[in-house]
Amino acid sequence: MKSFSIFRNRKFRLRIFAVAISALLTISLTNAIASSQTPTTRDPWLWPFSTTSIWNMPIGSGAKYVAANIQKAGWFGVDREYFYKLKDSDPLRPVYSPGSWTKRCSGTNPNSVNISLPVPDSLIIPDATLDPYNTPNNASAFLMPDGKTLVQLEPLARCEKGGPIYGWRYFPDLTLYGQGIGGAHFGSGLSSIGGSIRKGELTNDQPIRHAIKLLFWSKKYYYYSSSVPGYRWPADRSDTGASTSYQGTNPNFVQGTLLAIPPSVTESSLKLQTAAGKKLFKVLQNYGGYVVDDAAWDAHYIAMEQGVPEEFQAKYGYSIEGGSGNFYEDVMKLYKALYIVNNNTSTTIGGGGSTRRASLAPALPPAP
Repeated sequence: MKSFSIFRNRKFRLRIFAVAISALLTISLTNAIASSQTPTTRDPWLWPFSTTSIWNMPIGSGAKYVAANIQKAGWFGVDREYFYKLKDSDPLRPVYSPGSWTKRCSGTNPNSVNISLPVPDSLIIPDATLDPYNTPNNASAFLMPDGKTLVQLEPLARCEKGGPIYGWRYFPDLTLYGQGIGGAHFGSGLSSIGGSIRKGELTNDQPIRHAIKLLFWSKKYYYYSSSVPGYRWPADRSDTGASTSYQGTNPNFVQGTLLAIPPSVTESSLKLQTAAGKKLFKVLQNYGGYVVDDAAWDAHYIAMEQGVPEEFQAKYGYSIEGGSGNFYEDVMKLYKALYIVNNNTSTTIGGGGSTRRASLAPALPPAP
């Protein structure tokens, strides 16, 4: 009996040892996989701004969610943005203020802009049109040849080869390596390039690792009063005419509001049907989206780099924009699931807290 007991105890210890080794191997393998999936470097042009920028900070465990009460819209669309890396070898062309919102290339006044940009003569960005009615925001960002300075304009237009560039420039130039808050989204004063869904991000097998930018119909959602003038941090303004055009009833829903899907909501609970819808779910839950401009009609928009809609069509076989279909239904579910992160401040970005829903962005390489 004694020898059997010794044998049994030894066998038990061996079993415990084997379980421990297995657990350690599992943990090591899991960590290795996680490490291999988390980038350790990034390209500042494709993934800009500091690790602590509002665009790169995941939602925190201290986030306080309050209802946004977003309803289904009649249309989902893309707010196209234009990004260019400039070269000294291209000719300098003057930048003029647009003649008007609807006739942009009629402007002749360089005084409010007072810059020139080196751009290829072949670059064309069409003017707005009234028939059909098409007045896109055309937020834009130009990376100067020094590799770090950003010039941001809205609405970007250029109607003839070799002609002047058109766009208002209300925000001072900033560096690609800084916080990146301000820019040419004139409804909010927020960045043209920060938070934009870039080419490849909706069609590759990697998660989107930054906050995104959202647009709603101000008449239905955005709030304005003498004490809440249509915006909150990190926005620094609201639209011209906001005192009459903003007719929402929720004082927390304004330009600059951070919206996110609470942790209790899952892909399964929303019954999402499309791969792109599931990818947007993850970024909206882990990073959220900032309100940056006015949709101006019954539509919800996401800001994306020009070229993303064409990539999307080629990958999935249907248009990213529309008012019906499985993807449209998925996106409307996501919008309805959004809540306001009401304690998003300069000292508690993403709601603060001891943990974040995703790893922080890797540090940028040294600036040129």
